[in-house]
Amino acid sequence: MADLEKSINELLTRGVVAIYPSKEFLESKLKSGEKLTIYHGVDPTGPTLHVGHSVPLFKLAQFQQLGHQIIFLIGDMTATIGDPTDKTAARVPLTREEVLENSKLYKKQASKIIKFSGENPAKLRYNSKWLARMTLADTFKVYSNMTYAQTIKRDMFQKRIAEGKDLYLHEFMYPMMQGYDSVALDVDGEIGGSDQTFNMLVGRDLMKKLKNKEKFVVCTKLLVDASGKKMGKTEGNMVALDEDANQMFGKVMSWADGLILSGFELCTRLPMEKIQEIKSKLDGGMNPRDAKFILAEEITAIYHSQKKAREAKKNFLAVFSDKSRMGEVKEAKAEMGELLIDIVSREKLVSSKSDFRRLIVEGAVSNAETKEKITDPFFKITSNLIIRIGPLRFLKIKI
Repeated sequence: MADLEKSINELLTRGVVAIYPSKEFLESKLKSGEKLTIYHGVDPTGPTLHVGHSVPLFKLAQFQQLGHQIIFLIGDMTATIGDPTDKTAARVPLTREEVLENSKLYKKQASKIIKFSGENPAKLRYNSKWLARMTLADTFKVYSNMTYAQTIKRDMFQKRIAEGKDLYLHEFMYPMMQGYDSVALDVDGEIGGSDQTFNMLVGRDLMKKLKNKEKFVVCTKLLVDASGKKMGKTEGNMVALDEDANQMFGKVMSWADGLILSGFELCTRLPMEKIQEIKSKLDGGMNPRDAKFILAEEITAIYHSQKKAREAKKNFLAVFSDKSRMGEVKEAKAEMGELLIDIVSREKLVSSKSDFRRLIVEGAVSNAETKEKITDPFFKITSNLIIRIGPLRFLKIKI
């Protein structure tokens, strides 16, 4: 009983921003013995999931571990509409072929966190199964449950209006289409990032009106970078789940120190007691780099294995601890979005900007931690990282 209480408490608190209608409502449901059905949906707008997606997936896994039915929904129809959430311009429409190609690896990647086989397996669903079959009359029926005033008050729409940018009618459709997923699946609850609160509450409202059912919503924290932007494909700072162990380990090591504790809470299975111990050590003077070693190993082990995570750490140390190979690492401060070419020129790591462009063409410039080549001469700095130019020139860039 004590273990159940602990599991329920962690589900209700770890990485959670808000619960609707209330934490007490969901707690009562979890303690009632009723088997609940909960879903989380992802629009396949890119070819891979990333660690930002892992946050609601870990929450979904907690429900599964407690014996509830979970559904991983791929929004193959809503992805062709385009979620306007936090967008200051309309998304570029995707074809159905692009969407299906993007989603090929989603189940395999999600299976690192949730189980699709064995006892109490997760279900995989696609929302085109119901959305693509809706007639015009069906659509009118759904849309009669929401007003223009409710939709237009969204922050990103107000910002676009203020900036004189266009709003397209299909963008108004998106929240209702996502909301209808709840009705079609007949779920008890939904999990999503806090940026999806509006869309999830639209679904909650639809469930009340169309099924007279009280749907709960769990809003999870977002993994954000030093500027407050989401770590994801849109911002170009994601850690993709299909990256090899060395790349993944190196990218986590490049995270700003301010991401360490949220990274542990949101992206690992490390118990909260252990995370609190790490926090106490950091407050007591622990080198943040040592904490990031633990974080990088924990994250990499989830998607690869403990053995590969340890090998990735060993490879990382081989590059950055061998002073005879890398010499003294110069440090430089940069502004968010500043061009790399301007920084390396200012720090005199290259003789000229033309020299830097030549090195880019030759493939001599890379992210030293992930070993990824930098091929864009106008590469922008969006996170802390170490740049390698040739075999011996290194520059540690801090925002």
